[in-house]
Amino acid sequence: MQILVDADAFPGVIADILFRAVERVRIPLLLVSNKHLKVPQSMYISSITVSAGFDVADNRIVAMAQQGDLVITADIPLAYRVVEKGAYAIDPRGDLYTEANIKLRLAMRNLLDELRAGGMITGGPSSFGRKDIQSFACQLDRFLTKHCKS
Repeated sequence: MQILVDADAFPGVIADILFRAVERVRIPLLLVSNKHLKVPQSMYISSITVSAGFDVADNRIVAMAQQGDLVITADIPLAYRVVEKGAYAIDPRGDLYTEANIKLRLAMRNLLDELRAGGMITGGPSSFGRKDIQSFACQLDRFLTKHCKS
């Protein structure tokens, strides 16, 4: 098992949570981004830089994801693609995406995009806060406890 991170849209405030978790359970963490990222020196943590462009990082993550892997992303279409391959996804606010819920989440996201495009609703998600950080940490811990043997 490995953890792949869509690091282009990744809130840095949860990076330390992830870094500590992978050191504890001793599984690889790979951050994928279209810009160079500074990561701690660790045998478990690495990053790759992909070229800029629409979905380049997403496509690399999908290509690398395998059954049972965990992907950290706020991108629901990316989450859908990796879940189709048998992986799991957690968004930075702590929502776990699985085969049981990803189709509904994608449909809801698409509906909201259409409503925003038509001017029927405005705005996006609330700002990222302390409650989101706590939800992410709890969900990550539950996932790793269930899926990893340390």
